Amino acid sequence: MKLLIFIRHFIEFFLFKIILLILNLFSKSLSSKIIRNFLLFLGKFSKYHIIAKNNCKIVFPNLSDDAIIKIINNSWKNLGNNLFELTYLKKLINQKNLIEFEGLEVLEKIKKKAAPVIFFSIHASNWEICVPILDQKGFNIGAIYRHINNKFFDKYIYKKRNEALNSKYSFYTPKGKISAKEILNGVNNNKNIFLLVDQKDSAGVFIDFFGNKVKTQIGFLKIARKYNLQLIPMRNIRLPNNKFKITFEKPLEHNNNLISDEEKMLEINNIIEKWIKENPENWFWQHKRFN
Repeated sequence: MKLLIFIRHFIEFFLFKIILLILNLFSKSLSSKIIRNFLLFLGKFSKYHIIAKNNCKIVFPNLSDDAIIKIINNSWKNLGNNLFELTYLKKLINQKNLIEFEGLEVLEKIKKKAAPVIFFSIHASNWEICVPILDQKGFNIGAIYRHINNKFFDKYIYKKRNEALNSKYSFYTPKGKISAKEILNGVNNNKNIFLLVDQKDSAGVFIDFFGNKVKTQIGFLKIARKYNLQLIPMRNIRLPNNKFKITFEKPLEHNNNLISDEEKMLEINNIIEKWIKENPENWFWQHKRFN
């Protein structure tokens, strides 16, 4: 059984590499268009298309079916863009006039305090640019990620992520016991944390999200409370022509013992709900978020 899975994963990755070789014959804009439309075509025949539509209907119960389909179709295209952009992530974040920033004064204040913080964002736009950007801005970052079952893809993505980092002090760590230890060691060594906090966590607690009680990670809030770390909302939007806008919003504090971790997470959920509602086509709807 393991051998069959290995062979399947190898074939999947081999076909992916062949596709990349073909795409290299075209311009980046044309290649991006090809792969996002190809992913949209495949996505429509998958179970994830149904999951995405159901998720969208929960968030937007009053939208028509046509409006829902438009959002999900564009979400597939966004994923296609992400997949192709990952292949040249380092060049992407170094491209001039590609990323617009707002709230840079927030970063300056953090640097003056010289104390670690927790940056949080969601699976929207191209979330892979967030950690390299923070690293580029002079923040040593420890980022937790979910590993991919296909080990060939997992190693490939891990390599691309690390190649995009400038500092040898920033790092990625797969979710689990090891990551918890590495993140805590990082905080103790004045390193910052980056997290994507919008997905289901089977080990989490039930928190309200778009009117539904869903399993949600709150472990990072225990770290924030213990070490008195500010929480920095990092909003990421894909603009027309595949440009980006990154906004660093007002920091949140979590040092009031009268406010529980659950209450603080609800406050964070309210923030990310606003992000999703304002730019729904940017979000990763294909994840089974609502249990």
